Amino acid sequence: MGVVGVVVFALTLPMTRLATGTAEAPQLSPWFVTWARAALAGSLAAVYLLATRSRLPTRAERGPLLLSLAGNVIGYPLLLGWALRHVTASHAAVIIALLPLATAAVAAWLLHQRARLGFWIFALLGSALVVAYSLIRAAQAGHGFGLEWADALLVGAVLAAALGYVGGAQVTSSMGAERVISWVCVMALPLTVPGALLTWPEQPIALSAWLALGYVGVFSMWAGFFAWFRGLALGGALRVSQTQLLQPFVSMLAAVPLLGESLDLITLGFALAVVATVFMGRHMATPAHAARP
Repeated sequence: MGVVGVVVFALTLPMTRLATGTAEAPQLSPWFVTWARAALAGSLAAVYLLATRSRLPTRAERGPLLLSLAGNVIGYPLLLGWALRHVTASHAAVIIALLPLATAAVAAWLLHQRARLGFWIFALLGSALVVAYSLIRAAQAGHGFGLEWADALLVGAVLAAALGYVGGAQVTSSMGAERVISWVCVMALPLTVPGALLTWPEQPIALSAWLALGYVGVFSMWAGFFAWFRGLALGGALRVSQTQLLQPFVSMLAAVPLLGESLDLITLGFALAVVATVFMGRHMATPAHAARP
């Protein structure tokens, strides 16, 4: 179940690029993709909550749910959609590979969870690798020795997703994972439905872009969390969470048949290096003196 969740989320990058198109051949606008995917997920989530007779969130639970809404419903898909108009899904996968470490860092900040010094060393090393990769790509694209604007958008997407994950994690124990993501999507409907209608495309859109939008709405925004959180519960969070290290590789491999992209040794090498820092960092996330359950 953990691997199923990782594969679902990994396909978000190539599917989002397929939905938005490129700067030279745009399809759906990133604004519309952001609103429409959440509106679709919210509609399905409303049916689920009614069918399961789920209770309303308490006042204490609404704050974390709103943080998850801002990060996972609006911030992450919007910034990712704009970035993927200018860089390939394989390029974005290297930056997004920092998400597990970013989530742990936000958890340490907001939830006051402590980690060993080695964790932060590997976090900084992973960040340095991502910056180096971005600089090399910018130089190859003729932009000089500087970061591309799309890289700043991707970093913002990572931070937004990390904040959203931590917000949802704060209330998962009391609400249940499926209800957390469902209430997040339902609470966003007053924004996402009008937003989707106001940004509805006026030009002809390829069928492949509409199908990609359907995927990110049904699976990336909603159903993927069912498999992911259920896998964590069945197999243990420590062990199953390591399957997330497969995500950048699945994104790159999926981009080859879906988008016609090609893999190069630089991208693959940096992806391996970043995943290695994430793997080592996550093993050092728990303080040495923490008691074993």
